[in-house]
Amino acid sequence: MTAVAEHTPNPTEANQPAEDNYHGRHRNYDGRHRDTTGRHAVEPDGLSVWATAQQTGPVQRRGRYVPESVKHPARMLPAIAAHAVHAYTQPGDLVLDPMCGIGTTLVEAAHAGRDAIGVEYEPRWANTADANITHAHAQGATGRASVVRGDATRLRSLLPAALAEQVALVVTSPPYGPTVHGLVRPGADGVAKFDNAYNDGTDRGNLAYRDLTGLTDGFEQILAGCAVLLRPGGTVVVTARPWRKNGQLVDLPSAVIAAGVRAGLVPTERCVALLAAVRDGHLVARPSFFQLQAVRKARAGGTPLHLITHEDVLIFRRPQTDSGSGILNDATGGGVVA
Repeated sequence: MTAVAEHTPNPTEANQPAEDNYHGRHRNYDGRHRDTTGRHAVEPDGLSVWATAQQTGPVQRRGRYVPESVKHPARMLPAIAAHAVHAYTQPGDLVLDPMCGIGTTLVEAAHAGRDAIGVEYEPRWANTADANITHAHAQGATGRASVVRGDATRLRSLLPAALAEQVALVVTSPPYGPTVHGLVRPGADGVAKFDNAYNDGTDRGNLAYRDLTGLTDGFEQILAGCAVLLRPGGTVVVTARPWRKNGQLVDLPSAVIAAGVRAGLVPTERCVALLAAVRDGHLVARPSFFQLQAVRKARAGGTPLHLITHEDVLIFRRPQTDSGSGILNDATGGGVVA
């Protein structure tokens, strides 16, 4: 396919703790990547390219999310979360996002009749996620959902022990650094950038403020916590993409795969979630203003950069518990009683 740029400027685009008496009603997973129904039925079972940007992000969120949502600097496309939920779970399953941001995974899970729980470090985004859950229920979403404010690297201390082996699916994405492209507003002095950071920089506890080694170490801790909460055979879906720093490519997807393996998870699939629309056999890219500007400058300087048109989707599975010992090894080298 040929990539074609389509740039549409977009100038302005109370936490609920989990209960300790959770009863673990979620059913056993049968370990199969299911064919999907409803709006995802056009996509064959097992297709490795997810057509998740046929509509722009703002169109996907319009009316479905509260207006404050657009201010988060790194929002997952709702269609990516929805595709993962429909492909790897059934109604009544429990979905977890340990870095839930504005709650995209939770909202899409609730609309699909799944229950969901999220963890978010930043109070502002945890509150926004909570508002999005309330909004989803007002629109008729039937799944239960809640957000816990805290550091996901300490997942096992944040969530009740009764959730162990109850989660069918984890959907999440690591941060791509302390600042991202954000939103733009034209002015007399040129284009101004805003809403491009996770916080004001005073709290450096967010993984986004770590270097690649620190980020992957922290993400490994998060995945190790997820492995304990996943039922045997449960699935983890992580979206990630490389970025350039000082002209050098930072291979985040490979680092995520390595972190997952160290956390005791088994890589099973590597898919692509399109950030571009498919139109008449062509990819129609949807770059931000700054992405488009960076590619134009690079090409003018002789560097053959291309517009970003996809994210890697890295899929892991928690191994089945060893039938003899009943122990699943975790990333610390110890064991978790299954």
